[in-house]
Amino acid sequence: MVIKLNSKVYPLEGILNACYNFIDKAYIFLDSDSQVKQIKVYFKEKNRLSAGKLAGLKGEFMNELLHCALRYQISKNNKKLRECIIGRALYSALPTSDLFTSSEKSDYQEDPLGIAIPWEKKYSKNKKKKKNARIKV
Repeated sequence: MVIKLNSKVYPLEGILNACYNFIDKAYIFLDSDSQVKQIKVYFKEKNRLSAGKLAGLKGEFMNELLHCALRYQISKNNKKLRECIIGRALYSALPTSDLFTSSEKSDYQEDPLGIAIPWEKKYSKNKKKKKNARIKV
């Protein structure tokens, strides 16, 4: 089965999306003719289909094609609105400026948790105690 589509009526993105939705039902091949601005969609059945089922498959594909083309057009028309909404949401998620200006003045040399102490200095006392403990026993 071959379906000839006018590329002025159906955008390529809509055609590709509709074809993708039908790859489980049939093998699909695409071809284009730039002079006529036409896209040909070739269907090769995966399982034997009767003439009625093949016509039904064509009808389903045309409905899906219309659905995908309309979704693409709506998405294209609402692109700036979506970008604005997402930008606004991300901007509102930024921390406020008073988080960066702390009322407490902290010094980088203060280390209440002991994070800035080198590992050797922090644990060398424990090793000496353990060695001495082993000798005494």
